[in-house]
Amino acid sequence: MHQTLCICALIPTLATRTRVSLLVHYREARKPTNTGLLAARCLVRSEVGIVGDLERPLRLPVVRDGEHGLLLYPDEDAVPISEYATTDRPIVVIVPDGNWRQAGKMRRRVPGLSDVQCVTLPLLSVTTYRLRAEPRSGGLATLEAIARALRILEPEGGAAIEAAMLAVFQIMVERTLWLRGTLGDGEVTGGIPEAALANDPRGT
Repeated sequence: MHQTLCICALIPTLATRTRVSLLVHYREARKPTNTGLLAARCLVRSEVGIVGDLERPLRLPVVRDGEHGLLLYPDEDAVPISEYATTDRPIVVIVPDGNWRQAGKMRRRVPGLSDVQCVTLPLLSVTTYRLRAEPRSGGLATLEAIARALRILEPEGGAAIEAAMLAVFQIMVERTLWLRGTLGDGEVTGGIPEAALANDPRGT
């Protein structure tokens, strides 16, 4: 995102009982429209591993003693994530971040993931991510998926955590659409920063 449209000051700091371990495909990590890394920046208890970059060895996700390890991916053996909503054990949610093909390969190729229980989200809403075409019905951006998972898994404050994450997500999406010329000045949540209006990065 252009410097004058930076959302860093708007990113919330959210403490959760649930740990989130994000596995980002190296090609996805380079994209300015990536949302998984934005989600990780929101969450105090998050970690990021880059998959497939030979120059950056992958830090494998670790399921600690006493934790439930869950892989947020709709594989054939997946169960609803709501089955773990009332567990007394802490949870680590491992989230593959890439396109469907890249994410699907991670379970087979990342050591240890094949043994982790896959979970799915309820089909309650459609994505509001308008920066890329969604190839699958019911598909969500990575940040949206993480936010919805935390709404279910966090016994206290889950709805507020989801709302805070989706709020900064919406601003990121709308500022990017404004930069592309798709939205007008008055259509962006919170408005356009004065620096961007004074020095229009669109070149118009």
